[in-house]
Amino acid sequence: MSLLNFYEDKIAIDLGTSNTLITHNGKIAINHPSIVAIHRLSGKILACGREALAMRGKVSKNSKIVSPCKDGVIANFDAAEKMLSTFIHAIPKGAIFKSTSYHMIIAVPCESTSVERRAVKESAKRLKAKKVYLIPEPIAAAIGGGLDILQPKGHLIVDIGGGTTEIAVVSYGAIIRGKSLKVAGNLFTNDIINYIREQYNLVIGESTAEHLKTTIGSAMTAPKIKPRYTTIQGRELQTGLPKEIKVSDNDIAKSLDKSLTQIEKSVLDILSETPPEIAADIYQSGIYLTGGGSLLKALDDRLSKSTDLPVCLGDNPLEAVVKGSEAVLKNLNKYKIILRENIED
Repeated sequence: MSLLNFYEDKIAIDLGTSNTLITHNGKIAINHPSIVAIHRLSGKILACGREALAMRGKVSKNSKIVSPCKDGVIANFDAAEKMLSTFIHAIPKGAIFKSTSYHMIIAVPCESTSVERRAVKESAKRLKAKKVYLIPEPIAAAIGGGLDILQPKGHLIVDIGGGTTEIAVVSYGAIIRGKSLKVAGNLFTNDIINYIREQYNLVIGESTAEHLKTTIGSAMTAPKIKPRYTTIQGRELQTGLPKEIKVSDNDIAKSLDKSLTQIEKSVLDILSETPPEIAADIYQSGIYLTGGGSLLKALDDRLSKSTDLPVCLGDNPLEAVVKGSEAVLKNLNKYKIILRENIED
C-alpha cells in the first residue's frame, strides 16, 4: 500500500429512509435523520438532519420538508445529494492530510435494481467520490454485527430499517435467498397513527407516534402483565379541539400486529426456499436480528415463537450496517468476493 493510499479518505454511508450514518476513517462522524428542509422557490437547503426534523410541521408555505429516501431507495436524488453534501462537509476536519476526493461505500437494499444502483453511484461521483462501492444492506449488517459470512455456513439476517425490512440467507459471502420487504419502521409509525385515529378519534403527528413506538412500543400483547400507559395529546377528530388521552403498550402491539405478521410470513417464506444444508446451519445459529426496528420490545420473542428458531439481537443495531460497510472498505482484498459485482471500474 502506498503512502498516498494509506492517507486516502474513506467514507462509509448508510443512507437509510429514516436515518443517515456516515463513518469517516474509522469513526462515526454523522448520525442524523434523513430529512431536509428546502426553500420552495430557490431550492436552497435551509436545514438537514436534526435541525430539519425540528422544523417538521412548523415550516412556512415558502418551505417544505423532504425525505430523500423512500422504501429504502433514493426517491429524490437532488435532495439526497444536497443532504449528503451538507453532511460530508460537516465531517470534522481532524485528519493530517485531507484529499479532495475519497473512496466511498454505500449500503443498498438487496433487491435494488441495476438502474437504482447505477443512479446511486452517479450521485456519489457528483459528490467527488473517487471510487464507489455498493454493498447489500443485510451483508453489511451481518459483518457489522460480527458474523463471519465468508465461511461456507448459512446465516439468516433480518434487518428492520425505516423503509424496508431486509431478509437474507447468506453463505460464503453471497446472498442465497433475499427479500426487501416494504414493511418497516416508517410503516409501524403510520400503523400507530391510524390505530389511534380509529380507536380514539384522535389525530396525532409522526413525532407523537414515534414517541409511542420507542417508549411503550411492543410486538406482543401481554394479558397477564399490567399494561404500561403514557399520555399523549392530539386533535380530536370530531370537534377539531386539542385533546389528551392515555395509551397502553397493548394498544401499540395491536396496531403493529398486521405489519409484524407480514414480516413473519416473509421470514418463513425465505426459510422454505433455503437449501437443506444451509437450513441445517440456520437451525443451529438462528436468526440475526438488527436495524432500528429490532429495538421494538418483544420482537425477538415473537419471531422466535413464529419460526421456532433462536433469535440473536445484535449490539448497536442502528450502527450495524454502516460499521459493516466500513469494515469492508478497510479490507477490500478480504471482502472482494462480496463486491465483485459492485466494483466501479
